[in-house]
Amino acid sequence: MLVLLLAAVASVAALSAAWAVVRSTGDGGWVDAIWALAAGLIAAAAALWPAQGADLSRQALAAVLIALWGVRLGLYIGRRTAAAQRPDPRYERLKVEWGGWNAKAWRFLMIQAATVVVLVLAVRAAAVRPEAGLDLRDALAGAIVLVAIAGEALADRQMAAFRRDPRNRGKVADHGLWGWSRHPNYFFEWLVWLAWPVMAFDPAVPASWLTLPAALMMWWLLNHVSGVPMLEAEMLRSRPEAYRAYQARVSRFFPLPPKR
Repeated sequence: MLVLLLAAVASVAALSAAWAVVRSTGDGGWVDAIWALAAGLIAAAAALWPAQGADLSRQALAAVLIALWGVRLGLYIGRRTAAAQRPDPRYERLKVEWGGWNAKAWRFLMIQAATVVVLVLAVRAAAVRPEAGLDLRDALAGAIVLVAIAGEALADRQMAAFRRDPRNRGKVADHGLWGWSRHPNYFFEWLVWLAWPVMAFDPAVPASWLTLPAALMMWWLLNHVSGVPMLEAEMLRSRPEAYRAYQARVSRFFPLPPKR
């Protein structure tokens, strides 16, 4: 409980700092960068927090894996936001609804702070699994996270390359991973959270059930709240015909061979 309390305090502090940064810069994209960094680093600290019966090597593995994910994603979004010529359109629409980056916006960011605590809980539960020594489940969980980080990084690089080419203005990225999924970056981001049940889940161990809510929450958020719906609404607004054709032939979330 102390670990969760400290994680909650740190999450509130981080997202409050994000709110202050956005009020200063006017670009809501910084929220996502700070959220990713906060989630990764707070979860890494929680994984390393001492626990009776926990194996230090497993705690260290969990901490390194989640820190790699959070730092890579946070720095990528931060660089993208700093280089952007206009504020993130998703947050611009929200800002209009809120009437500016006011107290209503801060309360929204506190919901994001709460999601960090749910993610921290999953990593902590996996890290303190009371079995000595790393085993095949730990190796498999590590492989899932590394594949997810590599896949998300590749999707991000492919999208960045597409946007840099002036010939693609007004078009929809449909090559590489983006030809198999309309949101491969979100798919791989969700995949990270499947690693912790693999590392720790045991129906007979009540604490291991705490690794499941993070994967379920991320699935719901990415598919039904702040991920896919907001981005697809923006794409349909900016390039309706091209994006509808893209929707017709490419899988929404899971990477699958495109339709003819």
